[in-house]
Amino acid sequence: MIRIPNIKVKIDDEKSLKKEILKKLRVGEDRLKSYKIAKKSIDARKKDQIYFVYTIDAQVLDEEKILAKMKNKGINKTPDEKYIYPDKGKKNLGKRPVIVGTGPSGIFAGLILAQMGYNPLLLERGKSIEDRVKDINEFWKTGKLNVESNVQFGEGGAGTFSDGKLTTLTKDPRGRKVLEEFASHGAPEEILYINKPHIGTDILRRVLINIRKTIIELGGEFRFNSKLTDLVIEDGQIEGIIVNEDERLDTDILLLALGHSARDTFDMIYKRNLEIKQKAFSIGVRIEHPQEMIDRVQYGKFAGNPNLGAAEYKLSGHFENGRSAYTFCMCPGGEVIGASSEEGGIVTNGMSYHKRNKENANSALLVGVSPADFEDDHPLAGIDFQRKWEKLAFKSGGGDYIAPAQLLGDFLAGRPSKEFGRIKPSYTPNIRLTDLSESLPDYVIETLKLALVEFDKKLHGFADKDAILTGVETRSSSPIRIQRDEKHESNIKGIYPLGEGAGYAGGIMSAAVDGIRIAEQIVRD
Repeated sequence: MIRIPNIKVKIDDEKSLKKEILKKLRVGEDRLKSYKIAKKSIDARKKDQIYFVYTIDAQVLDEEKILAKMKNKGINKTPDEKYIYPDKGKKNLGKRPVIVGTGPSGIFAGLILAQMGYNPLLLERGKSIEDRVKDINEFWKTGKLNVESNVQFGEGGAGTFSDGKLTTLTKDPRGRKVLEEFASHGAPEEILYINKPHIGTDILRRVLINIRKTIIELGGEFRFNSKLTDLVIEDGQIEGIIVNEDERLDTDILLLALGHSARDTFDMIYKRNLEIKQKAFSIGVRIEHPQEMIDRVQYGKFAGNPNLGAAEYKLSGHFENGRSAYTFCMCPGGEVIGASSEEGGIVTNGMSYHKRNKENANSALLVGVSPADFEDDHPLAGIDFQRKWEKLAFKSGGGDYIAPAQLLGDFLAGRPSKEFGRIKPSYTPNIRLTDLSESLPDYVIETLKLALVEFDKKLHGFADKDAILTGVETRSSSPIRIQRDEKHESNIKGIYPLGEGAGYAGGIMSAAVDGIRIAEQIVRD
């Protein structure tokens, strides 16, 4: 097949795609045997006419002649994107590998190991998706928090209750394997080619259950409600683990896919002398606007066109106070959710269903913080920093996991909010209008104010006085990095830190790719 880039088609004229392919190739219809979409994106730079831009893989007659004729037109042979499994090493694996955590990195490490016959054991401190959903819905409805089964802990990790974004800045070819596995386990086929793929929390839950079933069919095992509570280390080598305080499991290969909120486990592994360093992350708020407004600004007269779906945005800036701010995990047509995992702390996040058809758009509006902002140089000081502001937000909200919120106009003016404007909040269990300066550092408040004014210049309406800011968002990424060497091994032989919690990823895709990378290393050894 040959790959044809940059084919533009009007958004309401997708039937002309075949015609445009023939025009690009300069051949008749009889020469085109078949074609499929390799990539699809939206070009909305000119609001008077929005286009879909395609890259197409086509099967044609006289392929070599066409390639020779079009060699200066960017048309080339379709690259082979098939995933290649690593060769197995020569060392004996006496005990099966154990994976702690079933977020994206743990799941995909487990899937690769299972596909190659290594029968991994996957341990999860939280519950299966089926049971986890019940606990989370109960929390959102009543404010009753289960500290072991929530948005942070349980099968699939924190990303299960998100927009299910599958974008990443990395160009790692393993990303294709991740997308193909998601698609083969029930995700929409379009994730293989659209520019900004997402699954949505509703479909992602079903997909993860299907991947679990595949791993089990291949000889792997899942154990839920199984919390890692200690390590058994002898002469600098992992020999086993303790689960739920009293059960020993022997292993010489341990994958730590802990997630960014496993604070008690971070404390335990630090005491067992795993090398941990502080890491920069970000904190801030969730901001909500009407999705209709975002559509109108991004798509002009084409806003609401069903072929386009809900519009997205991504904004960033560096400001005169030396700080940076940016939007993160934007959820079109979504909702702001309670994502606490500890008693007495408020944590917010965002979530969308696949259809993205809720009334509001939301995203995290975050300010970068670094170890210089923490109160001491202890490796776990970033956790204390997060916890401090989560507890202050809980207090500001009045307890019962009611989140503090403020209208954007009042936030800029430095006054507490008293009543809602035309935009209604989506956060559950509930919110309390107040002054967010009680819940965030002064320099974060200052930077957010600078960002709101600047971002409004890029996305007119972003600084709408009725937009709602809900606090606080503190779990943008892990506050630590568990050190690993060039073979991805920690300073304790046989322990492999991976994924977002270990400080090596930032989202579903990059975490899944890191999981594959670690599994490959174990296979090679």
